[in-house]
Amino acid sequence: MSTLLFTHPSFEKHDTGPGHPESPERIRAILTQLDTPEFSTLIRRNAPKAEENTVQLIHTQKHIDSILASIPKTGYHYVDGDTILSSNSGTAAFCAIGAVCEAVDSVMKGEALNAFCATRPPGHHAEPERSMGFCIFNNIAVAAEYARIFYSVQQIAIVDFDVHHGNGTQAAFYKQPNVLYASTHQSPLYPGTGSLNETGVGNIINIPLSAGSNGTEFKQAVKEKLFPALHHFKPELLLISAGFDAHRDDPLASLNLVAEDYAWITRELCNLATRHGHGRIISVLEGGYNLNALAASVAAHVRELLCCSKNY
Repeated sequence: MSTLLFTHPSFEKHDTGPGHPESPERIRAILTQLDTPEFSTLIRRNAPKAEENTVQLIHTQKHIDSILASIPKTGYHYVDGDTILSSNSGTAAFCAIGAVCEAVDSVMKGEALNAFCATRPPGHHAEPERSMGFCIFNNIAVAAEYARIFYSVQQIAIVDFDVHHGNGTQAAFYKQPNVLYASTHQSPLYPGTGSLNETGVGNIINIPLSAGSNGTEFKQAVKEKLFPALHHFKPELLLISAGFDAHRDDPLASLNLVAEDYAWITRELCNLATRHGHGRIISVLEGGYNLNALAASVAAHVRELLCCSKNY
């Protein structure tokens, strides 16, 4: 079996302005790392541009229309203080959705065991009627709904190890028992959601971590809370909101993970997916803002996806 890499030139053209942490350099750093000989067996695919009706699986037409109407011909439009649109942002946002849905198609049809989507803008903060937190549309949520509707996948799990809670993903599936959303995140921290008592219809698992938590504490929490929930749920398809901003060198938070911690959780999730869901995993880039840490962490993550594909 194989591992796919989805990306698109538009992801480097989504301009967020000088000094913005969610910059085009993030994708460049990742692709430079994945262009080394170690990753030569990755099968690279150019992401297609999604249709509006695909984005509508999660987002309202009113919201989509508002975003499209706000894209400037020149300069910047501020959706909020953090979330910025420029002339190529619309193409990037629709191609990000296209990437994750094409990944679902490829994995569900057995063309590959797993896939990593190196996309911008990120998505897990975007709510059905609201863009926020660098995110325009919720890529991972659309992927889950796409798999649920078009492939009749009954049990879908989304694991989000970004340092920030994915409020948008949680909101999208808060009352959907067929989708399990599980998040490890620093708390308190933006966006202020993700407490233990936010449980949906029993399908929401929040694992808040205190500032300063390291890999040992992260692994303990994951072993005690995340893995038992996933084993009980038995996902047929596992989706990963792969944020790498819990790294100790990241400037936007205060957890102390290292690249090997991302390798560990990826390896464990691969084992779990092999046990319950024929190994099927789709991973989608979220945060990670120190370029060196991001590149090293993505490499650790994709290395384990490749290993899983090779050994399946």
